[in-house]
Amino acid sequence: MSAIKLTQFSKGSGCGCKIPPDQLSQLLQNSNHEIQDLNLLVGNKTNDDAAVYKINDSIGIISTTDFFAPVVNTAYDFGRIAACNAISDIYAMGGKPIMALGILGWPLDKLPLDEARQVMDGARSICYEAGISLCGGHSIETTEPLFGLAVTGFAPLTDIKTNGKAQEGDYLFLSKPLGLGILSAALKREIIKPDDEVRMTHIMTSLNTLGLALSKLKGVHALTDITGFGLIGHLSEIAKASAVSAVLNLKHIPKIEGIEFYTQQFCYPGITTKNLNAFRSTTQGLENGLDFLWLCDPQTSGGLLIAVAESALSEFNELCKAHDHFKCLHQPIGRIVKQSSSLITLHSED
Repeated sequence: MSAIKLTQFSKGSGCGCKIPPDQLSQLLQNSNHEIQDLNLLVGNKTNDDAAVYKINDSIGIISTTDFFAPVVNTAYDFGRIAACNAISDIYAMGGKPIMALGILGWPLDKLPLDEARQVMDGARSICYEAGISLCGGHSIETTEPLFGLAVTGFAPLTDIKTNGKAQEGDYLFLSKPLGLGILSAALKREIIKPDDEVRMTHIMTSLNTLGLALSKLKGVHALTDITGFGLIGHLSEIAKASAVSAVLNLKHIPKIEGIEFYTQQFCYPGITTKNLNAFRSTTQGLENGLDFLWLCDPQTSGGLLIAVAESALSEFNELCKAHDHFKCLHQPIGRIVKQSSSLITLHSED
């Protein structure tokens, strides 16, 4: 096994590298050069997971890209995680991925080229698992290692899921436990327990194929994956895009077992407090104790956040039996409620 530790060659790691929400909002402000294309069904107005373009009366093409600095030390696993994270955006739209292009930045003066080859091999293994080819891409020399994918998928127009159609009364479910950013920070600080590193890598390399299965359920009103802005950030996007609010039960939100060992040491990525600052004014109860450390924790290849109509719960629960790999989907974490001054309200009840 290589003695090289990739996380030591970059400032940030994984989805913790994201530009903070407030600054991203400024970056995406409309310019004077925006084309009005009626076939562009989903753009960046609601911060959805991918763009969707209507190519005929029945099919939409889904397009996304995602890349970041190493979140683990081994090159092969870095490639696997980055690929899984990028492909997740297609699943989060209810789509089927069909091909991927690689995006590689590599510091050739600091890291052997063979390490980059292992990154590519790891990505190919996940693409193979997803049933697609890594069929090209682009590479440049950089000061820090970077890798990701541009992924193309498709879906029938009737099956496409977005983050903007949640309805009052919907139940909220989360398919993976929270805490991946905390564990990645622990790895970078070299305090992570070996079993927790294995657990983190397993979660990050598990494809969100559940999203494709959910695409056929009309009662699934909204869908997104949890990445760099944490549960609070991405649920805020659903609430804002859908003109609703949400209530979360802290006791029902799944966390990675043993994550308190790290939060008690104040081990967390830098973007966590930036997420807190971005969403605290619209989230009631966010600053109670240390809960914000996992509620605002940036997830790399995190789980799906799902808004499901009460009438569809039976069908939803039956479908999830084959996809509940982390035993998170047995109970809802909250509900969608009528829009109020707070996008999200937190409470803790048995």
